Amino acid sequence: MTIRDWPADERPREKLLSRGPAALTDAELLAIFLRTGVAGKTAVDLARELLEGFGGLRPLLKADKKAFCTGNGLGEAKYAQLQASLEMGRRHLFETMRRGDALSSPQDTRAFLTLQLRDAPSEVFACLFLDNRHRVIAFEELFQGTIDGASVHPREVVKRALHHNAAALILAHNHPSGVAEPSQADQRITHRLKDALALIDVRVLDHIVVGDEVVSFAERGWL
Repeated sequence: MTIRDWPADERPREKLLSRGPAALTDAELLAIFLRTGVAGKTAVDLARELLEGFGGLRPLLKADKKAFCTGNGLGEAKYAQLQASLEMGRRHLFETMRRGDALSSPQDTRAFLTLQLRDAPSEVFACLFLDNRHRVIAFEELFQGTIDGASVHPREVVKRALHHNAAALILAHNHPSGVAEPSQADQRITHRLKDALALIDVRVLDHIVVGDEVVSFAERGWL
């Protein structure tokens, strides 16, 4: 039996159109991306097999090209399609944050930073630069390090803030281990950056640490 033989309300594409994407399982969403199955397997069967083989949706989405292309029914064309879809998601979130008069949605900010940083294999330190009305100007990854940490230079952060004529910024970095709890080193560099940026009248609104969860310095009262 093919998916076309299924009841209409059980077919992934029709289910998405009638009930929205949130109603679909990971396998059903992946099946729409795959479009077709392989001999003896529907797209949904293949999607379930791939999710089991990779250990879930997230490991599949963050797999490098070599690992991704080893999957049954996958290849370079699908990898390119996936990377394009993920990049569109990042750009959509960034454009969403840039709309309006101010950065008024902490949820969108966290979602954007998580999408940008969570799956990086090593530690990445980034800044979200804002104008005097807290509208987004730019996002930049400034430093990359080993899995143990990144070397962050306040002078370079100040230079980029001046380049963008920023009035405020949000610091962000990831913990590749998945444990988002900030270290003492994270707290020290945050205060060094805050002091350095204060000399040019640029406010540090928050420092977001991205792991399997997200930790906000501002919510902890550390700024």
